[in-house]
Amino acid sequence: MSEPLNPRRPRRNTWQPKPEISSLLRVSGNPINGVGEGTPRRPSPFFWHPPDQHPWGELQIVARQNSRKCPGSAEAFQAASSYPELNAVSATRNDAPAETLTEEVRRFALSNEADDIGIAPMDPLYVFDGYAIDHPLVIVLALAHNYERLREVPSDETNGVGVCDVGDQYAKGTRSSYTLANWIRAQGYQADPYPGPSAGALVLIPPAIAAGLGELGKHGSLINPRFGAGVRLAGVTTDMPLIPTSPRRFGADDFCSTCQVCTQACPPGAITPKKQMVRGVERWYVDFDKCIPYFAEAASCGICIAECPWTRPAVRPKLLATMARRLGEG
Repeated sequence: MSEPLNPRRPRRNTWQPKPEISSLLRVSGNPINGVGEGTPRRPSPFFWHPPDQHPWGELQIVARQNSRKCPGSAEAFQAASSYPELNAVSATRNDAPAETLTEEVRRFALSNEADDIGIAPMDPLYVFDGYAIDHPLVIVLALAHNYERLREVPSDETNGVGVCDVGDQYAKGTRSSYTLANWIRAQGYQADPYPGPSAGALVLIPPAIAAGLGELGKHGSLINPRFGAGVRLAGVTTDMPLIPTSPRRFGADDFCSTCQVCTQACPPGAITPKKQMVRGVERWYVDFDKCIPYFAEAASCGICIAECPWTRPAVRPKLLATMARRLGEG
């Protein structure tokens, strides 16, 4: 017998946005995100950037207000938005070899709340238009959700478990990225943290993929081989000489080409069955105009990453083994 439908989740194609929500989506987000563009370019500031940088400021306020109505969520996101001070860069530099520094960074991050770590060379396409990052490397930290809490999404005034876990992982991302940046600064190198929940200069999923932390899923989120789509990301850029980690193909992208779980679970039908050209790259893309109104009403949603087969602890090992066999046969 299948599990009962979460009563807070409308079935696909049965949900329509409230008129007052629809009226706030005054401009389509898909062209701004670069759908249909064949030439690579830097991404434009979007929904979680400051409202003077995009046309959805009022809708962003509604999304935040609805999220904070959920029990415990205000405290969770307050912790995620409380940034410690950044220390000055030490005048004394740790001149250990890059191999040693890389291992020290890895150990330090994993002992300070990060659940996984990758390192990628900086690419100008990782930086939002209108921003600048001068450091040559980006360290990406993965913060794993608690699956049993995550599967409670979406949240509302009766149940805030799911959205609180989102806030808790963003808070871990804030603490871990600032702690790591301060440790690197203490070694005599430049370092700047880029946590959520608000957006800043750094796009996180592309460098995470380049650093081997996962593959892009059909739902537009990273699929990590250890945690599935149940991860949040934070970043640290630096000039510390480190050895980048390599991209990793483990079959998530291939699996998504035939899997329909997130497509069928999405109440507004925002997840498309085929890849699209987005800023010069053919990739999975979630329809902004369908996703964001539901996201705003449903206190941050999260259904697609919770329902993703890769996120389920009992399913993921079998998927990894199956896809490893298929990739080996290819």
